[in-house]
Amino acid sequence: MPAPKTPIVFIHGLWMHSDSWTPWLEYFDRAGFAPIAPGWPGDGRDPAATRANAEALNDRGIAEVTDHYAEYIADLPAPPIVIGHSFGGLIAQQLLAEGSAIGGIAIAPAQFKGVYVLPPAQLRSVGRILAKPWVRRKTWSHTADSYHRVFGNAVSRTESDQLFRQYVIPAPTKPLFQSALANFSPRSEAAVDVHAVRGPLLLIAGSEDRAAPPSVVRSQYRLQQRNPGVTEFKVLNGRGHSMVADHCWHTDLSLGFLSSHKLGPEE
Repeated sequence: MPAPKTPIVFIHGLWMHSDSWTPWLEYFDRAGFAPIAPGWPGDGRDPAATRANAEALNDRGIAEVTDHYAEYIADLPAPPIVIGHSFGGLIAQQLLAEGSAIGGIAIAPAQFKGVYVLPPAQLRSVGRILAKPWVRRKTWSHTADSYHRVFGNAVSRTESDQLFRQYVIPAPTKPLFQSALANFSPRSEAAVDVHAVRGPLLLIAGSEDRAAPPSVVRSQYRLQQRNPGVTEFKVLNGRGHSMVADHCWHTDLSLGFLSSHKLGPEE
């Protein structure tokens, strides 16, 4: 009886539905993995259903989402790889540190406790949300304009608007506040154990990213270098925060990393 294929669990971040991983699922399925993209607790089956019931995402925090994925992973037939984008990248690092995964890739990950850099571009991208503490337990939605400024700034307005229509959903604001206040909270949910025994980790940044600028991801990389496990870092020139869904998605880089550390299908 053949061994089960290695699962890959894809974890989306704020404002992007798990449908945005569809090209990745198809790519890694052809590469011999068993990819799956479960949504966050409260997500609808598709973007339209999620938009129609945004209240289901109210007050969803980082720990709840991480636990949701850990429970999902516990039922898989084999230990998975985790690949996350934005807050999904932070959650992927938590799952890797907790021993729920054998390897991980964090693409433009949101910062965790211990990261102190706050680039102006990032402050502008989330500042108007953080300036409204009364929305902390609610959801917030991008407009096509704000999505283009924060996510789709490295692609054409036409492509950004298409991504907005196809994938963008309301998102809970609680994770943003948890990340922003992590360094002031002794028991922050936005913490990653960088000393835990773990598998290989790749951190990816986009040079034009305004939501998770390269300096933020580089700071995470420096913290993760304290770990005896493999940690690699790559900056993709000309890419913004929409890089996992736009026309320049970089699956080859991710597959190469997994293969180089023997996390791919057996030859």
